[in-house]
Amino acid sequence: MLKRRCFALLLFLALFLAPLLAQHSGLATFDGQSWWNYVKVLAADDMEGRETGSEGLRKASAYVVEQLKKNGLEPAGTNGYYQPVKFVSRQIDESGSSLALVRDGKAEPLVLGDDAMFSTRFDLAPKVDAPLVFAGYGLRVPEVHYDDFSGLDVKGKVIVYIAGSPAEVPTALSAHYQSSGERARLLRELDIVGFISIPNPASMDIPWSRLKLSRTRPSMVLADPGLDDTRDVRLAVTFNPADAEKLFAGSGHTFAELVPLAKQRKPMPHFPLTAAIQAQAKVIKKDVESDNIVAKLPGTDSKLKNQYVVLSAHIDHIGIGEPINGDKIYNGAMDNGSGSALLLDLAAALHESKLQTKRSLLFLWVTGEEKGLLGSRYFASHPTVPKSAFIADLNTDMFLPIIPLKLLTVQGLNESTLGEDAREVAKQQGVEVQPDPEPLRNSFVRSDQYSFIRQGVPSLAMGVGAAKGSPEAAFQKEWLTKNYHAPSDDTNQHVDLAAAGKFEDIMLALALKVADAPQPPQWNSDSFFRRFVVQPGAGR
Repeated sequence: MLKRRCFALLLFLALFLAPLLAQHSGLATFDGQSWWNYVKVLAADDMEGRETGSEGLRKASAYVVEQLKKNGLEPAGTNGYYQPVKFVSRQIDESGSSLALVRDGKAEPLVLGDDAMFSTRFDLAPKVDAPLVFAGYGLRVPEVHYDDFSGLDVKGKVIVYIAGSPAEVPTALSAHYQSSGERARLLRELDIVGFISIPNPASMDIPWSRLKLSRTRPSMVLADPGLDDTRDVRLAVTFNPADAEKLFAGSGHTFAELVPLAKQRKPMPHFPLTAAIQAQAKVIKKDVESDNIVAKLPGTDSKLKNQYVVLSAHIDHIGIGEPINGDKIYNGAMDNGSGSALLLDLAAALHESKLQTKRSLLFLWVTGEEKGLLGSRYFASHPTVPKSAFIADLNTDMFLPIIPLKLLTVQGLNESTLGEDAREVAKQQGVEVQPDPEPLRNSFVRSDQYSFIRQGVPSLAMGVGAAKGSPEAAFQKEWLTKNYHAPSDDTNQHVDLAAAGKFEDIMLALALKVADAPQPPQWNSDSFFRRFVVQPGAGR
């Protein structure tokens, strides 16, 4: 299926002659073509966009399992290679739903889609009528004594906030406290009814014109109520930044004056708004089942083989939706056919080379990532191997090989010793490494590595990077604007196969390094995420 001249030699060097690896860093192991062949299958139109619980996703999953059998990976699910996951789907029925701002007893109806939209990631109450208050970024970060709610009367109200965080809050803290679970926890603690979020114009991945097209798509939560950390939020609304002035009328403040503060990550004022929000939400609910796919390559060391390095990627995408330029299939080639294909290609390479590692490798394709990291959260909470056996998660989500790979972006670079491992293997490929250049996007908590982090497992995610302000960065930004969560993320787009191949080289080398290291990865002493580690004797 693929050409791998000198491949077995390089793997031998990687495993047994690590000090000499740098001398052979120019040897090509992957050319990107075998990876792209897998993407073409997973992102084909007949997979129908791989929506969670759909026939298209079941077909894609069956293809993955077929490849796993072919390449000799052992099943490690609860039902062969599969781990069934149960969800509750929630979909807004706009024909029975409405939003309005109320001032001085007069209602100003809002147009769903144009002005605002409901978020069914939260279990919306049928009716809400509550005053509004502006709460800056809507954050409380005790570690740096930052509190948008200090002195603000929010009990029984709906808060309005601009997505983002002040520069004084470190990136890791910012990302964590902006997660939906932390938002919901804070709202419960302060007895806040719900929220209206205004996307920060400086960090919007998708323009509102496309964002609104997905507003009636179903959201999901895990059927296990113990794993639903978004509970008790009665109203969740996203507001169009272009129309946000409506919220601030008569308050003595304008949205226009707040936007520059949010863009520059400066503190913002907090104040009551003159309007109340009236909301009526009709939500259609149904049960859905979908599967994680789990396979393993057992390790050879008598002691270390019971430890696992997890290689993860999400296989789901967003299915069939509103057509754009006549195309209604959201194929998800980059998001995340790219990561799912990478795992398949690594598995095939390991099989062909007959390489064995000291620790076991666990290959994991999760469902429900697009619904809020649900499949990975379920797996991390109900793993098919002991929780204590996980030593690392190396996650791949939309690594975006659309430009040459000269710079590697590593989410979690400075959080654990995995960061130094990534630096070392990238250097051997002549690739520089950078941390997240766009912290406002909160990427570190927006993909499946975060489910493992919350269980105390050192984790990272990597992608093809670009220097801030460079033409390459502009090209990636243009891709996000036009193709992210759009039908044009298909197999007709430009890809840099050499960049994909080099990325695979780095991922394989990193997996080998972690699997064969004398000691497992550790959180750095100053990492915020060390708090999730369960201390010895506490159980997991």
